[in-house]
Amino acid sequence: MIRKQKDGLTWLEFEILQQYPEVAHGVFLRSGGNSEGPYCSLNVGGETGDDKDVIDKNRQKIIDLLGLSSLISSRQVHGDVVKDISALSLDEDCDGIVTKEKNMGLLIKHADCQAAIFYDPIHRVIANVHCGWRGSVQNIYAKTVEMMQEKIGTSPEDLIVCISPSLGPDRSEFVNFEEEFPFELWPFQFKKFYFNLWEMSRVQLEDAGVLSGNIEVASICTYDNPNDYYSYRRDKVTGRNATVVALK
Repeated sequence: MIRKQKDGLTWLEFEILQQYPEVAHGVFLRSGGNSEGPYCSLNVGGETGDDKDVIDKNRQKIIDLLGLSSLISSRQVHGDVVKDISALSLDEDCDGIVTKEKNMGLLIKHADCQAAIFYDPIHRVIANVHCGWRGSVQNIYAKTVEMMQEKIGTSPEDLIVCISPSLGPDRSEFVNFEEEFPFELWPFQFKKFYFNLWEMSRVQLEDAGVLSGNIEVASICTYDNPNDYYSYRRDKVTGRNATVVALK
């Protein structure tokens, strides 16, 4: 990943998306914002206990940096629903959002969960998807591919998919995995109680038809990098990082 800094903000960009200048994007690190205490400092999570006005100021910084008209987000509920933003009600429950509109930033809020950017360069359509372990169990990535196939005509082999920093294998402990994960996901347990969610996501995407060479996984653990990333598993009371994508 490529690390960038401007106007006090620091963010990461995916190398695979550099060949598509029409796609503005970034995984924004936690520095450069206005939040204080456990939310310090670029918290974009609206249901974390942080002050709403401060969160709005943090989001505006991202809007200004990327030159967007607005940021669109949903109420993320660890489900498997993916919707076009044109059919999205304010603060509606869904974990994936899709658009072909320009200058509209799709925002995923995360603190250990994965944010995954999908781009169809043929139809010039983007998606941004929130996926924690519950999303993996429901295979929200495959459902995103299916939705883009049915609604847009996307061919899975054309998709570019980029997965944000998230909980790493050495921190992904699930002592109740027999109740939480279906049997077909147990092979991703690489040592007792620990699961490789990064590899799980890659395999689910490949099984959905995405080419392995079109997938970029950040492979950066949010838990192990407290200066850059919020982590719910590490801190409990904390903020949310922003992963944003937009068409220019």
